[in-house]
This record gives sequence, C-alpha cells and structure tokens, in this order.
Amino acid sequence: MNTRNNIDTLRRRLIKWYQHNHRHLPWRETDDPYAIWISEVMLQQTTVVTVIPYYHRFMKRFPGVKDLAQADLLPILKIWEGLGYYARARNLHRAAQIVQHRYGGRIPSEMDDFKELPGVGDYIGAAVLSIAFNQPFAVVDGNVKRVLSRLRLIESPVNRSASHKVFKLAASEILDPLRPGTFNQALMELGALLCKPRQPECSECPVQTHCRAYADGTVMAYPKRIKKAPIPLHRVSVGVVFKNDRVLITRRKPDGLLGGLWEFPGGRIEEGETPQEACIREISEEVGLKVQVDSFLSQIRHAYTHFKIEMEVFCCHVESGRVELNGPTDYRWVKLDELSDYPLPKANHKFIPLLKNEAGF
Repeated sequence: MNTRNNIDTLRRRLIKWYQHNHRHLPWRETDDPYAIWISEVMLQQTTVVTVIPYYHRFMKRFPGVKDLAQADLLPILKIWEGLGYYARARNLHRAAQIVQHRYGGRIPSEMDDFKELPGVGDYIGAAVLSIAFNQPFAVVDGNVKRVLSRLRLIESPVNRSASHKVFKLAASEILDPLRPGTFNQALMELGALLCKPRQPECSECPVQTHCRAYADGTVMAYPKRIKKAPIPLHRVSVGVVFKNDRVLITRRKPDGLLGGLWEFPGGRIEEGETPQEACIREISEEVGLKVQVDSFLSQIRHAYTHFKIEMEVFCCHVESGRVELNGPTDYRWVKLDELSDYPLPKANHKFIPLLKNEAGF
C-alpha cells in the first residue's frame, strides 16, 4: 500500500466511491467557508442526524459572519440548546466577532490565521481549509482513525492523545493533494458508512484490497483502545424556588461546563447530607435565600462526557432573604411558560414537563 501506485489507486477508488455513495447533507451543497465552518463545529462529538436540524435553524438565524458577530450570546445558546458542548457556541460567537473586525467578515484562508480563532484547532482548521479552500491538510477524526488503523494495522490506541501524530502522518501520506477536501470527506464517509466499529461492510469497501486488517482477518481487532477508568457519578440536589407564580433561575458563568446557560439553583450533595439539606444549603450559598422544601418533584439521571449525575429535584418557597448572587452571574424570576425563552441544560429539561404538570399547565 505504501508504493506511489498503490496510494494513487486508493485515492481514485475512494473518491469514485464517495462521488456515487455519499450522503447528501446540507453543508455539502455549498462552498461557503462560513457554512462549512459552522457544520464542522457542530459535528464535533455529535452525530450527523442530530446536527442537521440544528444546522438549518442556526443558518437561518445567523446566515453569515456578520449576523453571528452582532448577535447577543443568549439567542445563540438558545438555538444551540440540547446540542451540548456549549463552549463550541461561545467560541463561534467570539471567533465571528474577530473575523468580522479583523478580516472584514471573510474567513481567513491561511492556517496560522484561522487557528488563532477561538475554538479552531487542528481538526477544524484542516477540515475547513481543505473543503472550503481546497488546501492540502489531512483531517483526522474518529472515523478516519478507525479506517487508518485497519488499512495499516496501526497499533497506537485511538483514544490516547499521544497517538494523534501517528494518525496525522498516516492520513497525510495518503491525502490527495489535488482534491484534498473531497478525499478527506471520502475517508470520513467510508468510516461512517462502511468501515463501522461493529459489523463493518468489508464486502462493499472500495479499498478492501488495500486493507491489511482485512487481508489478515483481523478487522475487528482494530482500532486499538486503552481501557478508561469508570465514569464517576455525582449526586446533586436542585431546588425549584417559587415566589407567587414565578420561579427562580440563575445564569452560569460564561466559561466552563454549560457556561452561559440558565438553570435552577443547586449543587452537589455533601457527605452526610440529605438531599433536602443540600438543596437548602446550596440555594442559601448561591443566591442568599432561606427556603423551605415543600415537596419532592423527581430524580433525574443524566450523563456528560466525563461524569454522570443523579439529580434530586425539590419544589421550595422563600422564607426570607433577598437574592445575592455568589457564583451565578445573573438571575430572573420567570413564569413557567417563560422558561422556553431561556437556554437551559438538558438535565433541567428532563423535569420541566413534570414541573408544569404539577403546576396545572
């Protein structure tokens, strides 16, 4: 496979297969660097099926760099709500402002300039510059790593950060310099449609004869992975604090996990604490209110990338005090039917229908 003739043959076969078999996705119907950039950011850590409706809504609301740059963060996060990894949206917003002011709204076509933007790393840089500007940068994502592992019997674990340079070199060696964007998409599409983690469709693979794992009968032994530690579980307690017909929501700090989103106040249950005690303590520490727990609403389980939470949710009312923020950056007393105006974490959305039902909505 390493000879020039073999690599040229692999390129031709893969691109021909892609041209006849690729999925028709909205961001593939344009050569607009902005639209391609938005799609690649959304596709990080997220499936294509999930991204498509978000992409359409986002592009309708913010069709160009200027629209995104001039927007407030709240509507951006609202459209992004449920897509997760909210730092992506915050970085896009800051990056769009830089592009608008520094480059007159034109996406920079030089890698060094593009990678200076917030949220633009090696993957986003290579994807956008190869697809939108036809520049010879190899893209390496999870699908590409799996394909390369099988093609070349790469022993480096795909989930070890130090292995990235191994896969980057392997991808660069077979990259088609004349059609880099098409080749990159073809390699990713091969991993998504045929060279799948389970039940790969080797009989349909256009580069089967180039695959060393197929020749050795070891396809399912690749890619290699190192075993990860068990995902920790955190127990948290949250309070829906009522004041007449309104409830209290607070806004998280702009950076970090779920940065900029609104939520019901609460936090971790400390050792030796009951969930009710934690709820009262957390609300006192975060917003300075003394509350009384009226009822238990629900237990919610939710998984993030590196941990899981088990959330106990209570309905409360204010006994005394006024809101004094310690941690959150803002607060609102809102009616239940106004909650849809605010971007909220998915874990909160899991109990809001029950909350509305309990309140007679």
